Amino acid sequence: MSARSTPGAGRPGSVRTAFVSGGRLAGWADRFGAAHGGFRISDDDDGLRLLAADGTTALLQAPWPPDGRPGRGADPLERLASVATQPRTAGLVLVRRGGYAAAVAREGIMLASKTGSRYVQSRTAAGGQSQQRFARRRANQADELVEKVAAHAAAVFGGQPIEYLAPGGDRTLAGLVMDQPAMKLYASVPRLDFLDVPDPNGSVLRKAAADVCAVRIQVADAPANNPSNNPDSRAT
Repeated sequence: MSARSTPGAGRPGSVRTAFVSGGRLAGWADRFGAAHGGFRISDDDDGLRLLAADGTTALLQAPWPPDGRPGRGADPLERLASVATQPRTAGLVLVRRGGYAAAVAREGIMLASKTGSRYVQSRTAAGGQSQQRFARRRANQADELVEKVAAHAAAVFGGQPIEYLAPGGDRTLAGLVMDQPAMKLYASVPRLDFLDVPDPNGSVLRKAAADVCAVRIQVADAPANNPSNNPDSRAT
């Protein structure tokens, strides 16, 4: 039996993700501690982990990979916030069947951007020759979208000191965009975590530009029957 299915084990709590700018991180941590009875800090390989008294945990990850530019501060939280506020430049490429967006972001602000719509049909349940014609048309639409997005992204990135690439949307389409000849100049640029976004538009792109420069926080609620959540067990 796994620990998850062992009788008496607590049901896993829900996990949610938030993005918090370096300037707001201290306030977020204060509110997290007040809501969950305080916390202690564990500096792990995958990020900074806050272990709350009630069993809730929060994994805090810097927006940038380690590259010899550490943050400053008296404790790990301050240093993480400092790293997140360092002015670094990221190129965003967001693409789904219903639209695309490319931008250059620095300190959460877009320096250049381009958005557009391009419809790629969904799969069909039809069979025979109709299905084959549909599949060819769908493939052609996807190819056109990929080439168009790559060309626009390269134009938006041109002349900007791109330090990281942040793809998002549909993983398959985004991967094809990155492999296009128009993106050859950025083939060796480090990739940031993939951005899970809906069909890109102006508002989606603005949020993504802010998120890519922010601390990624994954909060995991305490298991449902964690003894620390039981008032009777805390009283004993």
